[in-house]
Amino acid sequence: MQKTIVVMEERLVEHPRVHKYIKRRKKYYVHDEYERAKVGDIVLIEETRPLSRLKRWRLVEILRRAEEGEG
Repeated sequence: MQKTIVVMEERLVEHPRVHKYIKRRKKYYVHDEYERAKVGDIVLIEETRPLSRLKRWRLVEILRRAEEGEG
């Protein structure tokens, strides 16, 4: 997919019975018009109209660039 990045959200959720924290992940397919984002970048996205079967988000800005060797 051209002009598309996959953003992974990782969050901690407390298990209701065991009271341990579990990592949960979710993937978002995001439209990156100018193909500026790289692997490991921290980005800000916003919801938009459906652009394809999976893409409903667009890149607003890159908050922090990935360091060399990361990702």
